[in-house]
Amino acid sequence: MARILVLLCLLLCMTPADVLASPAVAPDAVVVPDVDVLGRFDAVYEEAYARIGRLIASLPLLLAAVVIVLVAAQVARFVSNRLHWLRLRTRNPYLDGLIRRVVRAVILIAGVLVALDLLNATALVGALLGSAGVLGLALGFAFKDIAENYIAGVLLSLRRPFAPGDTVRIDNHEGRVAALSARDMVLVTMDGNELRLPNALVFKAVLLNFTSNPTRRFDFSFQIDQSQSIRRAQTLALAEIAGIDGVLDTPAPSWTVVEATPSGITLRFFGWIDQRTSDLGKTRSEAIRLVKGAFWRAGIETPRNTSHVLLGRADAAGAAEPAIEVEPATSLGVDTSVNRDIDPQVAEALTSEQNLLNPKDTTA
Repeated sequence: MARILVLLCLLLCMTPADVLASPAVAPDAVVVPDVDVLGRFDAVYEEAYARIGRLIASLPLLLAAVVIVLVAAQVARFVSNRLHWLRLRTRNPYLDGLIRRVVRAVILIAGVLVALDLLNATALVGALLGSAGVLGLALGFAFKDIAENYIAGVLLSLRRPFAPGDTVRIDNHEGRVAALSARDMVLVTMDGNELRLPNALVFKAVLLNFTSNPTRRFDFSFQIDQSQSIRRAQTLALAEIAGIDGVLDTPAPSWTVVEATPSGITLRFFGWIDQRTSDLGKTRSEAIRLVKGAFWRAGIETPRNTSHVLLGRADAAGAAEPAIEVEPATSLGVDTSVNRDIDPQVAEALTSEQNLLNPKDTTA
């Protein structure tokens, strides 16, 4: 009822002229807007023409900006390769490479900022920095392992727990250090194989450096029969070990009794060498050979694995004793020098790529 009253009031307020001026439109009619297609094409053409004109007018500025960036890149390369002029060189090749990259990046970024300021596009820098923050966060999660290896490489280069040519054991991997890159460490195993270990694994692993201390101890064990004299055996063994070329007088060879059981007495002997002039494996092998020969010549018996029956001279008259080869009493002509078998491979790995442990490497 209220709606009807409102409509009647509106009709009474309208004049006849208003009624005649109002077109009759059906309730379900669709109003089609007036679209000028040619006019719109003309507007787009004019806008494109204006932009091309502005671009042509700004070509000198664009060329100047490009020249500024190229000059900045050349200056960055020149300065980064001559850090000794700025007294920024260090004895750490890895740190030198990092400083070179930072100096080069700073100079190049400064050139780009000057070029953007010349083009009046400094507002673009803020947008780029905002996008770089989000992009950096995403890339940080995506390349976590790569970043971890790179940071571990920096820390290893600063700490320097090893040097090229050092013999190390990392977890269960043993070999000679050849190179350290931004991603991994190159280790040449004693079998002559090239082993690459990620820097993060090397940084977190238990590392044993056999070369950091020039002197290294070797040891071996011998078992003698219960009926033999321990003092006599150790005197003979220590004399033989001390006479080997390459065994150090200080610390002197030593020994200890490991155990004494009904099956025999186990003795362990120790000797020291200088790894710069002697090889551990060769010296140890020669020591075992000489001690074995000395024990045989002195009649010091090893534990008997079989029962011995002593017969009278008459019963054994026709028995011939087996011929036994006696070890030589001296070590003349025995090679105990450092093992150089894998040195060519280590040298090749040192020069095959950017090596962060090589002080002669100055590449960026």
